[in-house]
Amino acid sequence: MLDRRRTLKLLAGGAIATTGMMFVSADPVIADIRRQGKKRLAMVIDLGRCNGCKACVVSCGVENGNLPEEHRTQVPQHSVDLNGKQYVFNMPILCNNCDKPSCVSVCPTGATFKREQDGIVVVDSQLCIGCNYCIQACPYDGVRFTHSATGTVDKCNFCIQRTSRGLLPACVETCTGGARVFGDINDPESEVSKLIRQHRPLVLQAGKQTSPNVFYIGLTQDESNTAYSINSPQTWQR
Repeated sequence: MLDRRRTLKLLAGGAIATTGMMFVSADPVIADIRRQGKKRLAMVIDLGRCNGCKACVVSCGVENGNLPEEHRTQVPQHSVDLNGKQYVFNMPILCNNCDKPSCVSVCPTGATFKREQDGIVVVDSQLCIGCNYCIQACPYDGVRFTHSATGTVDKCNFCIQRTSRGLLPACVETCTGGARVFGDINDPESEVSKLIRQHRPLVLQAGKQTSPNVFYIGLTQDESNTAYSINSPQTWQR
């Protein structure tokens, strides 16, 4: 049974100095969030196992309290032209929680930041002013959005309210095909580490040099380099 609490609002009750101004998070829950041991949490997605059921999309919305039309993850269908025949496959999309996130440096209040203990990129809705600079800076179209109820930016954060307690992200727990695998890349015995060593999966648009932490098994190099939108299916040649 999924824990249905709203996602934790992040950032400790410390102050962040940016361009001469002081911003303080109103949320006191995570006072020592940046002083813990380091992991590198990541997700591996096997496209051959995704059946397009969208249980991940539904469970994510329930877990994080998103409106039906606003998604932290989506599964658009793409098509591949192979030897004159067209095949359809499902392409799960979410925020890549990059190791070198372009969204962090443009945030004027420090609301978007990368957690030191596990590398997850989060948005503190208490500090976000809805300027959308992070949305514009992100090279992955559609993985961030402005929450219509709060006016602040929302995105996948690997369900930190669950993973901080040792649970799996909602999308991973409910994936009927076992396509999504989550864990610590820095742990050589984790399933994600083993999958990466075995399959050499690709990240999306590696040329953007953001070092994504979502890896795909089943993409060709050309397909992984293609610019994409979470809302725009594509057709590729193989």
